[in-house]
Amino acid sequence: MTEPERVERATRASRAFAAIAAPALVALVALPWWGDAGWMRLVGEMAYYVALAQLWNLLAGYAGLVSVGQQAYVGLGGYALFYLTGELNINVYFALALAAPFAGLISIPVSFAVFRLRGAYFAVGTWVVSEVFALSASLIAVLGAGSGLSLTPDILRQVAPDRAGRDALLYLMSLGSAVLVVYLLLRSRHGLALTAIRDSEPASASLGVNTFRTKLIIYVLTAACTGLIGALIFLQKLRISPEAGFSINDWTVVVIFMVVIGGIGTIEGPFIGMLVYIMLRELLADYGTYYLILMGAIAIVVMLKAPSGIWGFIVQRYDVQLFPVGRRLVLAPSPQASE
Repeated sequence: MTEPERVERATRASRAFAAIAAPALVALVALPWWGDAGWMRLVGEMAYYVALAQLWNLLAGYAGLVSVGQQAYVGLGGYALFYLTGELNINVYFALALAAPFAGLISIPVSFAVFRLRGAYFAVGTWVVSEVFALSASLIAVLGAGSGLSLTPDILRQVAPDRAGRDALLYLMSLGSAVLVVYLLLRSRHGLALTAIRDSEPASASLGVNTFRTKLIIYVLTAACTGLIGALIFLQKLRISPEAGFSINDWTVVVIFMVVIGGIGTIEGPFIGMLVYIMLRELLADYGTYYLILMGAIAIVVMLKAPSGIWGFIVQRYDVQLFPVGRRLVLAPSPQASE
């Protein structure tokens, strides 16, 4: 009796990777019990950079919305946390939960404005919106105006009674941030629509995919998740200002570098891009401007030699997928082959 055809998501490479990644993830989760505060801060920073890169990759790599204004939602999430805890005396965990829907709600009217633009005009429009938010924050006295806001010791004690516990909790929250959300979304019905839009927007529209609605949902969702990440980032930093919260260099340029270098339109790419960026920063930060020049040179070389990024080059050459989000049909062996 021959085995029937079946539909699978996992590949041999993804199963092998899962077997290796599972104990590594357990070790990272247990880091507060065996590592020091320096390692937790570094890995926590890597985690929220991966989260931001995955969200930007979801927006640009799948939905085709190349935004250079996502720092707006990082700043909005951070300011929401500081205002709710400092001015309204709301519990810090409840304020974190409110940061995401606040950023998502703000993104709805913004989307109706910037979605009228296309291509480079859309990118410039999102940057202008972010600058408007930054200037507004610098003029509002209750938000600290240009000097910003700081978290008080009483607010920090709501996170944990001591610094070690606070560092551990913030590390674990960073580690479990938006990466899982992106992966689950890409495996859903909307994920299939996004994959279709990524491959060919006209073809996906002809097959019944509502491209405008899908892009709007993704824009609002990524804004909400980015707001949550922003709140977590500035909960760690303990202080926020318009320059820090709405910094295009820290929260968008670096993230775009990670996605482009690693491989846009793939889940694996932002992980690789983040590792490349962190290694370059740790090894070459002492060289000042030469470090930035080298990063730019690496980006140019990768875009010329491997336009689809490092992971895209690996996929094209070896057809390997560590995070398969599509489905594939496995055919039953033919009777002649079984004989």
